[in-house]
Amino acid sequence: MNTPPSPSGRERTDGSPVRIGALVPLTPPGWVEAGRHLLAGLELAASEVNDAGGIAGRPLELVVRDTAADPRRAAAAVDELARLGVAALAGEYHSVVARAAAARADALGLPFLCSSAVLDTLTEQPTRWVARLAPAQSHGWRIYADFLLAAGHRRIAVATQPSVYWAAGAGILRDHLAPRGGTVIELDMGALTPAAVCDELAGNRATALLLLVGHPEPAVSIVTSVRRDRRLAGVMIGAPAGQPEFAAWARSLGGDGAAIPFLRYLPERLGPLGARVATALRERLAEAPSFVAFEGYDTVAVLAEVLCAHGADRARTAESWPGVAVEGTRGRIRFSRTPGIGVWQWAWPPVQVVDRDPADPGRFRILHAG
Repeated sequence: MNTPPSPSGRERTDGSPVRIGALVPLTPPGWVEAGRHLLAGLELAASEVNDAGGIAGRPLELVVRDTAADPRRAAAAVDELARLGVAALAGEYHSVVARAAAARADALGLPFLCSSAVLDTLTEQPTRWVARLAPAQSHGWRIYADFLLAAGHRRIAVATQPSVYWAAGAGILRDHLAPRGGTVIELDMGALTPAAVCDELAGNRATALLLLVGHPEPAVSIVTSVRRDRRLAGVMIGAPAGQPEFAAWARSLGGDGAAIPFLRYLPERLGPLGARVATALRERLAEAPSFVAFEGYDTVAVLAEVLCAHGADRARTAESWPGVAVEGTRGRIRFSRTPGIGVWQWAWPPVQVVDRDPADPGRFRILHAG
C-alpha cells in the first residue's frame, strides 16, 4: 500500500522515505554543467547517508526539479515540492533563481539550504527558513577587488548585461575600489559588440576587463576579440563569477581561456573528507569536480545531520540552523546572522582567486586567497 506524503513534512514512523527537494539547473538557458556538478554532489552525499543507515532508519530520497535558470519555474517547483511533503529544499546555482525559491520557501514555511547562489539579498527580509553555504557576493567580490589592487589594476572595465546579480557585482566592485584609488568603467553589452568593447578598452586605458556576462555568449566572443587585438596585449581579462571553473570554458576557448582569474570556493588543500569526496565525485562526473559539486555534497551532509538530530519536522529544522556544526568537505560548517544578509549564513567558506595555467589549461593556479 502506498502511504501518501505528509504535506507538512512532520515526523513519520512508517519507514517511508525522508524527502529533500533538490533545485538544479539541468536544461538551457540554465548553466547545465554547473547543474550537473551540483546534482552529482547532492546525489553522492544522499547515497552515503543511505549506506550509513539513512535518517534514523528511514531512506533519504532526493526529489529533483529542473529550474532551467527560470525564477518562475523555480517558484512553481517549490510549491509542488511543498505539496509533496519534502522535509526541506536544497540546491540551486543561479542567484536570481535561488532568490525566487527562497521567497516561496519563506512564504510556505519550508526550510531551504541554498548551495551555490551568492546574491547578498537572497531574501528581501530576514527569515528563519533559509540558510546558505556559498559566501555572500559582497564577501567574495571584495576579495577579488583586493586581488585586482594588489596586481596593480586601477582602471577596470566591466562588460555587463542586465541582471540583478551583475548589477550587484558591479556595485560591490565600485564601492570597494573607489576609496582605494580604483575606477570602474561599465560597458553595456546590450549596446556594444565585442569589437566595440576592444575600442572602449583602448580608449579608456583600462588595464583589466571583467566579464559580468553570460557563458558561452557573449563571454566567449569578448575573450576571443580581446585576445586578438594587439592594442590590448597587456589587458588582463577576469571573470569573478567563475565561468572558467568548468571544462566547457576550456573547450570553447582553448589557450585563450587561460590566465583569466576567477573566484572559487575551495581551500588550498582538501582534508581527508574532502579528498575522499573529490575522488568519488571524479568517478561520477568523469572529470575533475568543481567547487559547485562540493557545495552540493555539503548541502546534503548538513541537512542529513539536522534531520537525524531533530527529525523531519520543518519548524524544528528551521530552528536548528544556529546549532549546526558539521564537518564539510571544505571546513567546519556553522551558520550565523551576518549584517546585511537576511538568511543564516556560513561565514565563511574558503575563497580563492585562481586561473587556468597558460602552460596547461587543465591545471589551476592559486593567485590570491581570502
